[in-house]
Amino acid sequence: MPILVFISLFTLLDFILLFSIGSQIGLLTTLLLVLATGVIGLHLIRKEGVATFSRARQRMQAGELPSSELLTGAALIFGGALLMAPGFLSDLLGIACLLPTARQLMYNALMWLGLKTRVNSEQATSTKTHRREGTAYHENSHSNANTSHKETPLEGDFISRDETTR
Repeated sequence: MPILVFISLFTLLDFILLFSIGSQIGLLTTLLLVLATGVIGLHLIRKEGVATFSRARQRMQAGELPSSELLTGAALIFGGALLMAPGFLSDLLGIACLLPTARQLMYNALMWLGLKTRVNSEQATSTKTHRREGTAYHENSHSNANTSHKETPLEGDFISRDETTR
């Protein structure tokens, strides 16, 4: 839900800025700028998408994980998509996705936010202490040692004894 509010506010602010600047520089200039950034964004998505896919494929064939290529490609494609969107604020964010230093700063911020969220969720669910029939036991949510007390059904295939194996 918070991301939906952020996207809505970003879009609203982008259109307000587009109309404000458009009234200052004129309709024709605004349309030309929007079309030019759209063409640049489309070209960037086509070019960088193919190049990133080929670099990732080469790293996978070499037995390496292509995580940096995938993240760079995703940032470049996202930047190209933002350049295609009509608006000057989205163009600024799209250009920031194209610059390596800004892209690294965004990557570090996302990693910090992702790590922070992951640590908070693990702290909330990792360990619990319960009482069962007068004795205390410690349950670790990441281990399968004490699965007999859980109420979730065990998934699997059932083979009756009358059935013959093939």
